[in-house]
Amino acid sequence: MYAITIPEPGGPEALQWAEVPDPVPGEGEVLVEVAASAVNRADVLQRQGFYNPPPGASPYPGLECSGRISALGPGVSGWAVGDEVCALLAGGGYAEQVAVPAGQLLPVPEGVDLVSAAALPEVVCTVWSNVFMIAHLRPGETLLVHGGASGIGTMAIQLAKAIGAKVAVTAGGKEKLERCAELGADILIDYREQDFVQEIKTATEGVGADVILDIMGAKYLDRNINALAVNGRLAIIGLQGGVKGDLNLATLLTKRAAITGTSLRARPLGEKAAIVAAVREHVWPLFGAGRVRPVIDRTVPMSEAAQGHQVLEQSGHVGKVLLTR
Repeated sequence: MYAITIPEPGGPEALQWAEVPDPVPGEGEVLVEVAASAVNRADVLQRQGFYNPPPGASPYPGLECSGRISALGPGVSGWAVGDEVCALLAGGGYAEQVAVPAGQLLPVPEGVDLVSAAALPEVVCTVWSNVFMIAHLRPGETLLVHGGASGIGTMAIQLAKAIGAKVAVTAGGKEKLERCAELGADILIDYREQDFVQEIKTATEGVGADVILDIMGAKYLDRNINALAVNGRLAIIGLQGGVKGDLNLATLLTKRAAITGTSLRARPLGEKAAIVAAVREHVWPLFGAGRVRPVIDRTVPMSEAAQGHQVLEQSGHVGKVLLTR
């Protein structure tokens, strides 16, 4: 088969479409003929040499895909050759085929086409596990999403609104904020011109955000705590603003707040399967009901994955960038 390889870390030009050995599904795995994958920040970090795949994972980038099952490994039940699926991966999505643990498979949801389904597994699993399973966002609470126009952000807005929460977002520029508003965001904050701490407090009459979904890490740490409501929960899922920051513990204690940090890629198979099962139960029906949809900025041929990485790094996109076969 062909796959995107990274012979040497570097810029987008480091991505090479090359012939590689076909994957073979092992115990409890299925082989998926890939229709599409998606570009994630983790793929960029892997290309740059900063985020190696976990042991045993495919060496090729790509943390999600959609396609059709072409073979079943030993011990797999509940799936059949020809099923249209999308999948959460530890790697290998930028390829013509990928072996996937059966617990990380999802059927293509009702109302979503096969290619567009590639935009869903990573973002939906990330948002659902962090905002709902860990931070326990409840109806009537306020969620602040940093990077509201990103793939993660556009999904977080929709899921939070679907359960009856109020949503605040930060994004850069009027156009991105308008797109967030179209998805249901209530409070729009241009981080280039506004202080999100002041804006969220003003919009909530001094209360603050009950849950913050953060992709920035160190750069926003202290300000995020200041923006939290009493009993607020800060979920850190990215480190685009650095890895080390100062924190006023007195403020944390006064607010009785909680900070969690998670990554999805290296989690044990059982934990991933539990998240995928929860997503299938709670989120997948929302697609069929038309309450949630994939947000796709553009599609790029998989063999030209470098172009997709350039789009992501320039941060002009809204939603997901897909790589198609």
